Amino acid sequence: MISIIDDDPIVREAVGDLVQSLGYEVTTFISAEDFLDYGRVAETSCLITDLQLPGLDGLELQAKLLADGYSLPIIFITAFPQETSRRRAMNAGAVAFLSKPFEEHIFLDRLVMALKASTAIRRNHWSSCRGSLTS
Repeated sequence: MISIIDDDPIVREAVGDLVQSLGYEVTTFISAEDFLDYGRVAETSCLITDLQLPGLDGLELQAKLLADGYSLPIIFITAFPQETSRRRAMNAGAVAFLSKPFEEHIFLDRLVMALKASTAIRRNHWSSCRGSLTS
């Protein structure tokens, strides 16, 4: 499942439709809190989130997810790109930090990267679980 968080309904719907047109299951949210309340963070293969959101912003959400033990690939999208925010997001493990409006082919390239990262994360997680079960 790919989760999309954006408080702008036009962006949320456009990105959701694009990702869904590729055959992926998409769930959209208006806020970080709605995403967290949904209760399916562990099922999210990739998170696409706006940087500026009501309540928890994208960077705060990223920090919370990491603190809670979730290492899922995140693509940030923002209409207000700042180098300090980009650096902070990328240093914390974001796959991409894109400025709105972004080119579709660049977004899709980053989505493929994120889904590959998700597969690797899940593979490593299951390998560690298997190893601890046999020890």
